[in-house]
Amino acid sequence: MTTLTDGAVLRPARRGDEGGILAGIQALADYEREPDAVDNTAEMIAETLFGDDARAFAFVVEGADGGIRAIAIWFLTYSTWTGRHGIWLEDLYVHEQYRAKGYGAALLAALAAECLDKGYSRLEWTVLDWNEPAIGFYRALGAEAMEEWTTRRVTGDALGALAARA
Repeated sequence: MTTLTDGAVLRPARRGDEGGILAGIQALADYEREPDAVDNTAEMIAETLFGDDARAFAFVVEGADGGIRAIAIWFLTYSTWTGRHGIWLEDLYVHEQYRAKGYGAALLAALAAECLDKGYSRLEWTVLDWNEPAIGFYRALGAEAMEEWTTRRVTGDALGALAARA
């Protein structure tokens, strides 16, 4: 647990944070112009982060009022080239009224520290190409764009069709 300059606390997520985490996920979807894309629920978050087979993790910034001000949701990756795990940052979101307080940088620093503490070789994430404020923020922290790589995704009917080939 880390106390930030304004008295907020950065800590690992715990049971009871599900509603605040879901609010952050929905706010991020709204910001990314996909307000109807979130199917997640507080119950699903509880199972994903705190269930017996938890495979995702989260850090939160909690204000003195107990409210979740920022979230970082992540999971482990594996590099066959380095032979070590890494962290994939799925979502980083700071509620608008709490921006410019250092929460985003603190969350990324906590993830970098997690990598070093556990011997992980990398911290990676994606950013929308139109999100100039985030791109500038990440660049200022030393994050490099992976210009030669593009993301691919299979979902819905295409996922079913691909699975049917197995």
